[in-house]
Amino acid sequence: MAPVNLGTLALLLIGATALANAADDDTLHVLSWGGAYERAQQEALFTPFTESTGIPVEVHRYDGDLAPLRRAVAEGTVPWDVIDMTRSQAMAACDADLLEHLPADLPAPAPDGTPASRDFLPGAIGECALTHSVFATVVAYRRDAFPGQRPTHISDLFDQQRFPGPRALQRTPAVNLEWALLSYRVPREELYDLLSTRRGLHLALERLDSLDEIHWWEAGDTPPQLLADGEVVMASGYNGRFFDAMLDREIPIEILWDGQVQEFETWAVPRGASNADAARDFIRFATTSERLAELARRIPYGPARHSASLQVTTHPHSGQDMRLHIPTHPLNSAGAIEKDEQWYARTQARIDAYFEDWLASRP
Repeated sequence: MAPVNLGTLALLLIGATALANAADDDTLHVLSWGGAYERAQQEALFTPFTESTGIPVEVHRYDGDLAPLRRAVAEGTVPWDVIDMTRSQAMAACDADLLEHLPADLPAPAPDGTPASRDFLPGAIGECALTHSVFATVVAYRRDAFPGQRPTHISDLFDQQRFPGPRALQRTPAVNLEWALLSYRVPREELYDLLSTRRGLHLALERLDSLDEIHWWEAGDTPPQLLADGEVVMASGYNGRFFDAMLDREIPIEILWDGQVQEFETWAVPRGASNADAARDFIRFATTSERLAELARRIPYGPARHSASLQVTTHPHSGQDMRLHIPTHPLNSAGAIEKDEQWYARTQARIDAYFEDWLASRP
């Protein structure tokens, strides 16, 4: 019997509750990722939107699983108005006709009048989704676990002789496969060509299989907690969550930027959303240069607009220079990989099945 996905189950229950009130509710229902990320969104986006428009925002949490959205659209009972989703997810959902098409003129121009099409990063304005931020999946480690030599390359994730101890990895093939091949010194530009072959997948999973103890995680706030509790010495996770753990919780961890996998986060409107007009108004508001800069001041994800990147300054509470913690900063991005979203959109079902079969075969 397949294990129950608790995140999916919780999402379905949340969706049912929201749906019960949707008919006579002008609240904007947003699906996001929770934790430090949601707290930053509350300060930078949701509260200011409510203050500006009078429209209340209610946030629901999910783990990125598209299955509840597929079911809701098929049944015609969509309880959410806006979804914060990765661009690869949005591309797959758009292809499956699960999202509303967005008007090309939805994003506002830059403060100096530069058209949005020139101000946003290439490919940010999609058919069904608008990219707002660049985040990275990285490895973080406990400093006190390695008092002498410390990890400097992503291959150190797999070096249990010099860096012994349990690891925490996300229960997904994405990023794990790329890191495994990088540990063989496969050039970054050849990763996805090799992963398109059975040999490449075998090599990647063989490297992952070499790790003695892996704690698999699904929720984004789990890796910092595992590090904080000392259950693991190294963990993959989102750079913003690790930053929050270092800043607010003073956990003795360090981010390993080498091999970071950069990905794009988008706003999308599910097909059949009851407050689609308010959803589009929110997306236009939340992707202005000012709002994106305010979000990046609270959690270090790179704005998808050039004009917003120029406005990023210090953290409003600690005074730290947030530019130094953004994945796209030159000091952090030298060994970065940009996730091939087209490749994942084409191969997601096959790669997921291959990965799950491998997981089931592990002792």
